[in-house]
Amino acid sequence: MRPRGLSPLLLVLLGCWASVSAQAGTTLAVTTEGLNSTEPAPMTPGPALSARPPGTPRAPGPSSGPRPTPVTDVAALCVCDLSPAQCDINCCCDPDCSSMDFSVFSDCSIPVVTGDSQFCSQKAAIYSLNFTANPPQRVFKVVDQINPSIFCIHITNYKPALSFLNPEVPDENNFDKLMKTFDGFSLNAESDVSLANKSDAPNTTKYEYGVLLQTSDSFLRFPSPLTSSLCTDSNPAAFLVNQAVTCTRRMRLEQCEEMEALSMAHYSSPEILRVPNSKTKVPVTVRSIVVRSLNKTFTRLEDTDVLEQALVEAGAVKVCSNVVLEVRYSLTYTDAGEITEAELAVLLGTVSSAELPLQQRFEIRFVQQNTQPVPLSGNPGYVLGLPLAAGFQPHKGYPFWSTTNRYGQFTILRSTAEQDCLALEGIRTPVLFGYNMQSGCKLRLTRAVPCPLAVEKVKSLLKGQGFPDYVAPFGNSQARDALDWVPVHFVTQAPHMKDSCQLPVALVIEVKWTKYGSLLNPQAKIVNVTANLISSSFPETNSGSERTVLISTAVTFVDVSAPAQAGFRARPTISAKLPFNFFFPFV
Repeated sequence: MRPRGLSPLLLVLLGCWASVSAQAGTTLAVTTEGLNSTEPAPMTPGPALSARPPGTPRAPGPSSGPRPTPVTDVAALCVCDLSPAQCDINCCCDPDCSSMDFSVFSDCSIPVVTGDSQFCSQKAAIYSLNFTANPPQRVFKVVDQINPSIFCIHITNYKPALSFLNPEVPDENNFDKLMKTFDGFSLNAESDVSLANKSDAPNTTKYEYGVLLQTSDSFLRFPSPLTSSLCTDSNPAAFLVNQAVTCTRRMRLEQCEEMEALSMAHYSSPEILRVPNSKTKVPVTVRSIVVRSLNKTFTRLEDTDVLEQALVEAGAVKVCSNVVLEVRYSLTYTDAGEITEAELAVLLGTVSSAELPLQQRFEIRFVQQNTQPVPLSGNPGYVLGLPLAAGFQPHKGYPFWSTTNRYGQFTILRSTAEQDCLALEGIRTPVLFGYNMQSGCKLRLTRAVPCPLAVEKVKSLLKGQGFPDYVAPFGNSQARDALDWVPVHFVTQAPHMKDSCQLPVALVIEVKWTKYGSLLNPQAKIVNVTANLISSSFPETNSGSERTVLISTAVTFVDVSAPAQAGFRARPTISAKLPFNFFFPFV
């Protein structure tokens, strides 16, 4: 008899709650004991209620049905094992790791490995590190875990649903049986096959950004370091991805003739496909071979034939010659995503046992066809030590023009040991951002040299052939943005004296810059450039036969950045207005 008004649904929920309570009491005991032992813990007696889901018929015996058997052995399951035949860092379940590897781990990236979380009872592999041991050791345990959720699989009645079945492959023995099972095959669905091939196949018409560069046999390999500084030769090069890396090569000197990574032919032999999956091949052309000797001298070879490394014995010392130290690929591409040319420049060297392990450098860059790349002096702000970008505007309203050689745009007079101004004509040095510079020379003037000729000669020495009219505010400023460029203010200072020659003796350039942008990453921006030409007076009549004049040039960079001021938001104000008839009828 049940109390009046108590619905059958409430009794079912109470029975379910009692079943869960009985399991919860068992869970604590199993988990606590399982942490110290792999033996199953004894079950704690619960209430005299059947631990079964509602609606399941009561079965005789202590168990209400067969429990699910684990399909996957959690002790053999390792989700962080990503590198075959290699030990992954902090992967405590990696079978390739030894006790020596475990001793240098900082933590276990996957501390617990379980099977299907929908089971009410399952095995769990627990990994941890014992840092108190010397050396540290890995601790591995297999425990029983109880799922406290009421929505879990407690009884299994369809065991094939616990795993994925491998499909049966048709052959001459089972073809008739499969025909009857699946009621025939649809062999005329050409549209589905064509759509699947089009969606899965890569675009064969052109290379796109990040697509791996294909060769006649595989991909273009680009060695690079991965988890450590050691070179990994299986890294493929990608389209339009410029790279420049340095890695370490471990080797024995006796193996230099056998290692492909040290051979020049290994890097010059690949033939790159013009477009993916095409039959047109672009060979790698060797453009430059530079050889470095043991005493660090460099020699460029005129011949570009492939050289093989060789082990040479010089008395009691063994050296390996023609070893690849640097590799530089330069690939030319078109707007259509095609590779048209591949050039290679290598640095070969002679290596002794004292230089091992070997340092190698690899670089690959992409250049668009029919274009001339312009180097930047920063992106966006100027970088310390890079040249100032400058140019001039020939006519008002015309496009801004500047040379592509940034080291020849804004230059000053270059000093030499002779200090002869007449010998320095045409020899200039670039103005580098952030570096205060000073140069000078000596000019000998005689009576035979008239004053106007001497003035023009000195001006050409100080200003050069093309003194710029504008300077780029940022290191990556484009020439088409003429309105953003900073004009060069040219000022002339000369004393006014009668019967004297006003000869320019100094050119002082002052560059004012400021820090622009965020305080976390400020960028250098040029805001003002002033060129001050200073002249001095010399009497036109001189009793001596000649006069020596000192000509100098100076460049000064001035930081005019204003101190950053902390900004605070304005206090919120209450903008509330009463209705116009709020006090009616009193007012």
